Amino acid sequence: MLGVSAAALGGFYVASREKLDLLGAFIASFCTALGGGLIRDALASRPPFAFTNLWPPMLVLGVVSAAVLLKLNRHDKIERTKIFILCDTLGLVSFAIAGALVGLEKEYNVFGVVMLGVITAVGGSSLRDILLNRMPFFLIGDFYASVAILVSLAMFALHRFSAVNFATILAVLLAGACIRLWAYHRKWSLPKFD
Repeated sequence: MLGVSAAALGGFYVASREKLDLLGAFIASFCTALGGGLIRDALASRPPFAFTNLWPPMLVLGVVSAAVLLKLNRHDKIERTKIFILCDTLGLVSFAIAGALVGLEKEYNVFGVVMLGVITAVGGSSLRDILLNRMPFFLIGDFYASVAILVSLAMFALHRFSAVNFATILAVLLAGACIRLWAYHRKWSLPKFD
């Protein structure tokens, strides 16, 4: 729920920066919050979670409605506050874990597990960026998708040792969040081509 909320709010901020209308803001937020899971479920031949459970779309609707009513689009620096970065980080890591678990449930190989983890984590924001004719963020900045890859690999390794349980998933969540926050603080990024 924290991940969906943070992603919806992130989509709202991008929509306000791009000066979209109200419908555009809702579409950008829905894409950001739910798009990765929709793509994941399509690839895994599963009914989309957001189409079979009412709480994800209702949560997005509630977050965006609250953001509009509170006029949060006028606070340009909210995306860089510590609480937003923490929520976004927990969203990234929890989405990666959720995607990896779907891959493990489907008995995919390591490539399939990692791809589902990464797609769940960054697919929604990428879909939003493509709709807005922007370069997807994870391709050009930060140590973002790299964390999703590491988290998905950790989940695959735990599965190989039959060690996937609540405690190990929580440990992966905390470790992934610490790596992401440390990378953000240290401004890590992969080398870029000039």
